[in-house]
Amino acid sequence: MAIPFLDLKAINLEHAAALESAFHRVLHSGWYVLGKEVEAFEQEFARYCQADHTVGVANGLDAIFLILKAYGIGPGDEVIVPSNTYVATWLAATHCGAVPVPVEPDARTYNIDPTKIEAAITANTKAIIAVHLYGQPADMDAINAIAQKHGLKVIEDAAQAHGALYKGRRVGSLGDAAAFSFYPGKNLGALGDAGAVTTNDAVLADNLRVYRNYGSRIKYHNEVAGFNSRLDELQAALLRVKLPDLDASNSRRGEISRIYNDKLKDVPGIVLPHVPEWCDPVWHLYVICTPGRGALQAALGDKSIGTMIHYPIPPHLQPAYVELGYKTGDFPIAEQVHQQIISLPMGPTMSESDVEQVVDAVLSSLI
Repeated sequence: MAIPFLDLKAINLEHAAALESAFHRVLHSGWYVLGKEVEAFEQEFARYCQADHTVGVANGLDAIFLILKAYGIGPGDEVIVPSNTYVATWLAATHCGAVPVPVEPDARTYNIDPTKIEAAITANTKAIIAVHLYGQPADMDAINAIAQKHGLKVIEDAAQAHGALYKGRRVGSLGDAAAFSFYPGKNLGALGDAGAVTTNDAVLADNLRVYRNYGSRIKYHNEVAGFNSRLDELQAALLRVKLPDLDASNSRRGEISRIYNDKLKDVPGIVLPHVPEWCDPVWHLYVICTPGRGALQAALGDKSIGTMIHYPIPPHLQPAYVELGYKTGDFPIAEQVHQQIISLPMGPTMSESDVEQVVDAVLSSLI
C-alpha cells in the first residue's frame, strides 16, 4: 500500500462537517474581510500560545516581514538568520531592505547555534530570527540573553512549531514577536495560505494591524505606506475548527516519532533526531540524516513511500542570494545538513501499520 508523505485530504476530512459548517457561517454572515471570525481566532490563538496578542496576516513570510517592518528595520540594517532554514526566513529580511547574516546550526538539533551568534553581530545588527525548525524549539533563553546584551529584537519563526514547548512554555511567547504560517501542510493548517503574528508587545500589535491593512486604521485614512496582508475571514473560521484538536494531533505525531526512534535507533549509517531534555517538539517533520540519502529515497520511492527533502539547497547558495557573494564551503554545517537529510512520512492520520511499513522499508533499504 502506498504511504504518502502527508495525507492532507485525510487530515481535513476528519473535520469535514465542522469545516463545512464554518464555511456556511461565513457565507451567510455577509462579512468576508477582517470580521468576527478573524477577531475570534486572534483571541483564541493568542490564548493558546500564552501570548497577549495575535494579528492575523496573509501568510508566514508576511508575518516575519511585517514584524521587521513594524520595528523599523530596513536598509543599512542587518538581521541574524540561521544558515539552515527555509529561504522565507531570509526573504523577510531582504524585502525590508536589510541584509540577512547567516549563523550556522547546532549539528545535532539543526537549529541556530547560540554559541556562534555573537561573532556575527555588528553595529548594524538589529534583530535575531530564531527558527524552530522541523517543529523543535531553538534554545531561546540563550538567544534572548545575547539579544538583551546587545539591544536586539528576537523574532521567532514558528512556522513549523505550532504548540511546541520550550521549558514548559509555548513557542510564540518566547521572544519579542513570533511569526506563524498556516500553510495547509503545517501542524495547524488552513485550506489555503494564512499566517499570524503573536506578541506581548501591545504597540507592535497595534502597528501590525495598521500595516496589514494598507496602513489604515480608519477606512480611506492611511497613516503609513502599508500592505494588503490580511488573514482571510474564511481561513480564520476554518482554523478555529482545527485549533481545539491541535494538541491531540501533535500528540499523535509524537507517538509516531517514538516508534521511529525505537525501531530505527540501532540502524547503522543514519542519525536520528536529537531532542534536548528541555524541549518538547511537535514533530512537524521527522528528519533523519544519512550520507546515502539518494539511494534511500530511491528505495523508498520504489516501495511507494513518500519522502521529502527539507531542504535541498541552503539559502546562501540559492541564485536569489548570489549578490551576497557566498560560495560552497562558507557554511559547511548547513551544507552537510542539506546534502544528507531526508524527511520520512509524518502525519496524525498515519496508522500503526503505516508507520511499521515505513520502518520495514527503511530497514530493508539500509541493512
